Amino acid sequence: MASSRIDLLVGTTKGAFVVSAGRDRSGWNVDGPHCDGWPINHIVGDPQSGTLWAGGGGDWHGAGVWRSDDRGETWTLTRLTKGMMDDWAANDADFAQSIGWSEEPLPFGDQFSQIWSLGRGHGKLYAGTKPAQLLCSQNDGESWEKVESLSNHPSSDSWNPGAAGLVLHTIVFDPEDHKKLWLGISAAGVFASEDGGASWERRNRLSNAAACEGHDHPAAPRDGETGHCVHNMMLAPDSSGLMYQQNHHGVWRSSDGGRSWDDITVGLPSTFGFPIRIHPRDSKTIWTIPLNGDSAGCFPPDAAAAVWRSTDAGETWQDQRTGLPQDSCFFTVLRQAMAGDTDDPAGIYFGTNTGSVFASLDEGDTWEDIARHLPTILSVEVLES
Repeated sequence: MASSRIDLLVGTTKGAFVVSAGRDRSGWNVDGPHCDGWPINHIVGDPQSGTLWAGGGGDWHGAGVWRSDDRGETWTLTRLTKGMMDDWAANDADFAQSIGWSEEPLPFGDQFSQIWSLGRGHGKLYAGTKPAQLLCSQNDGESWEKVESLSNHPSSDSWNPGAAGLVLHTIVFDPEDHKKLWLGISAAGVFASEDGGASWERRNRLSNAAACEGHDHPAAPRDGETGHCVHNMMLAPDSSGLMYQQNHHGVWRSSDGGRSWDDITVGLPSTFGFPIRIHPRDSKTIWTIPLNGDSAGCFPPDAAAAVWRSTDAGETWQDQRTGLPQDSCFFTVLRQAMAGDTDDPAGIYFGTNTGSVFASLDEGDTWEDIARHLPTILSVEVLES
């Protein structure tokens, strides 16, 4: 579908929003909320067709995936599990009528409460849930199947929930090889498949275990592995094969598909943060947003916001502050709330739990807020064409 605009797909605790601009990335407009005010954890889109998918839900609604075939103007819902509203409706005919409730069983009963992540690649749509399961759709979300090979992984009995629960929050595809994909689960770590999801290998090994021991934090590296509470992960879009992750205790780089990880946290003001972002053309340029730690409030160190950039694959870091609040800044940027476009120079975007969207059109050198007063922002993705 031809377009002359760029859309930021923003998931919030009170629905989906589309923040749009022309291709010159100016004159931003906020449209929403969509999806009937459902909590929306993640939104992805297909730039060719303009189709969007938004995953979310919770204890009240149950889990579901919303779909728009007109770039966010209208939406339809596929419910996957039941919530408290179904129990109410089953016992209150008036309430059932008011919400258009049906007694027809939902495909996954009460197996999970939320969709936490979505990923579309090589003709398949995947969804990660809370508690952690992987779903796959081969018809763009009309129907779903559970990927039993992950649920039956030999390590599954040892997976422990992070502070937000046991969630499958990151789905990464190899752009060239449809059989390769990676998952991030908190707090079970990184899982990789090289046979299209038929089997999975757990990949959390430290490249230099002896140098990474001795931390007291329960999410820190130990026993030869990185901390299993991975927060976000990306694969470089070029042929370098570099992967990066921000986890609960550091930023890490892998050059072998996640089989081993190097600690690249030195130079950052803290070991804690949520998102990681890679330049669309330079695999050695990355961005992250350090926070002061889970027990210290999860806000920028010294209450002064900064995005930190490395141009040498994490060997050194520089803080980028121009246009960001430097006094009394207590916001949090969550794991899926940072995105980028493919323009030159590349645009970088992030959303905060205080409802602001910040944009940099010069790869982080300067920043401006392009949307304010939204609900708590859970995710940001870019759709451009």
